[in-house]
Amino acid sequence: MISEFPHLIDLNDYPVTWWNGLLDLGEKILQNPALYANSCKGKLMGTLFYEPSTRTQMSFQTAMLRLGGTVIGFDNPLTSSVAKGENLKDTTKIVSNYADVIVMRHPTAGAAKAAALTADCPVINAGDGGHLHPTQTLTDLLTLKVKKKRLSGLTIGLCGDLYNGRTVHSLCKAMSCYPDNHFIMISTKELRMPSYIKDAIRAGGGTYEETESLEAVMDKLDVLYMTRIQKERFASEEEYLAQKDTYILTPKKMQLAKQDMIVMHPLPRVDEITVPVDDDPRALYFKQAKYGMYIRMALILTMLQSTAKTELLRGKEHMGVVCRNEKCITHAEPYLPKSFTGTGTTLVCEYCDHRLLLEH
Repeated sequence: MISEFPHLIDLNDYPVTWWNGLLDLGEKILQNPALYANSCKGKLMGTLFYEPSTRTQMSFQTAMLRLGGTVIGFDNPLTSSVAKGENLKDTTKIVSNYADVIVMRHPTAGAAKAAALTADCPVINAGDGGHLHPTQTLTDLLTLKVKKKRLSGLTIGLCGDLYNGRTVHSLCKAMSCYPDNHFIMISTKELRMPSYIKDAIRAGGGTYEETESLEAVMDKLDVLYMTRIQKERFASEEEYLAQKDTYILTPKKMQLAKQDMIVMHPLPRVDEITVPVDDDPRALYFKQAKYGMYIRMALILTMLQSTAKTELLRGKEHMGVVCRNEKCITHAEPYLPKSFTGTGTTLVCEYCDHRLLLEH
């Protein structure tokens, strides 16, 4: 299915040349934001945030306001018609009648793609469950471009909840598209990186290794990307508590790292980075959040000016086959076409990327 509008659902839907153009624009805005102050005058952005957010929501709102546009939307579905049982399609359809662009965050994997299927304006994925978070990835790429001066030949440590962490999923898929990047995945066995992300790294020519020890690899890293253990993604309090304090970055551990290593974090932080680390000049997570505003300004401008069409569904429906990922949007919104890519006995859900092995 091809949409008449440009959408940003998965960064990998666009070529690397497109990303580089966006990053160049973001850097230009960072250097001279006043030059773009009225670029979106008369334009309106709708923000549909189905789960709590501080940085992403305020970053998008600030970006649009700094471009001269206006914002409508909700940050709590209980204050909208969603509380009355309205489905995702109807909410998106109505808001796209009012807005020139929609920014959506949703706790369910594939929700942004589902919304884009029927929206009458561009849709930007601001995070869909534990699946993808492409604008955080753009934030990360701009941070690396500005601070490391390159996007290739890096050793990137990813630490924490790698199973549920949509930010690290998106980052791995993106950075594997640049040459000679190596990923060191630091997590417990229960929170290891999903197989489809490892597949994406291999397909892109990247390499990776897995370990349970942060200290053992600190001296190898050019970048350390810390993530919190996400309480909201666990089925029970007990499961969360068993994992939450496994990885904590301290000044003592920072002594093991290179002098030019940088520490990044998508935020919010809970206790995985101690407050004294903030004083280390290698700690970039607060500047990283600011860069997020500039790259989102670049993205909004690009989406509103583009006339490109987006291919949303490339696969096909298979009789009687449904996605087995309980967190997939196709379960919450049963009217959606159950579309899969793949052949033979292996199918991949087009909404959540869950791999399904068919029985003979």
